[in-house]
Amino acid sequence: MAALVHQSVSTWQQPLPPVASPARQALVDLLAARILESGPGRLRIGVDGFTAAGKTSLGHELAERIAVAGRPVLRASLDDFKRPWRDRHRYDRFSGPGYYRNAFDLAAIRDLLLAPAGQAGSGRCVLCLRDPLTQLDHADVVTPAAPDAVLVVDGVFAFRPELDDLWEHRIWLDVPAELSVRRGVARDADREGAEAAERLHRDRYLAAEQVYLAEADPVRRADVVVDNSDFGRPRLLHG
Repeated sequence: MAALVHQSVSTWQQPLPPVASPARQALVDLLAARILESGPGRLRIGVDGFTAAGKTSLGHELAERIAVAGRPVLRASLDDFKRPWRDRHRYDRFSGPGYYRNAFDLAAIRDLLLAPAGQAGSGRCVLCLRDPLTQLDHADVVTPAAPDAVLVVDGVFAFRPELDDLWEHRIWLDVPAELSVRRGVARDADREGAEAAERLHRDRYLAAEQVYLAEADPVRRADVVVDNSDFGRPRLLHG
């Protein structure tokens, strides 16, 4: 019997991906099977990669497949754990290095999301600290994690040293840097304007990823590396 997928209260929600191709479904099935083989206790899955690499889509796909297998799933995104925009005058959040170092509330990610979802954790998980759109604080909205729950989290910088010890499985989605920029601009151009979206993705997000790659070497930390350049034909590169 399928279990539930518990979503966060965030209004920043991306839709479920389209029906997967046979090649993509086979890869998702393989990744889900490896996760489930880890045992019956709570598990924490991190899906990392460049902006617009397809992290959220894969997170949704894994969550649905794991739930179908009977394990309850909690879904979260690190985008819902950023520091409030009202405080941005206190620190650099606009340059690449500034975005990497300052945008995310790492202590909240550890203490409210990842640590409670561990096998020795309290099971009282906050899936959304702060809504990226409304800026409302949801730290008091707690989702219980069952003893066999699987937490699936997507987000950039997930394998940085401050968080890396709190994952049971690390999945890195590999796409070329320029493809990341093109996808991100296409996604955000209507909201930001084409030129502003280009600057955002090239000068902030991609620049931040370059700092992350140089300092944390997240690809080496990953248990699984997937080439997600072609959504319909992803390829397992490692793991």
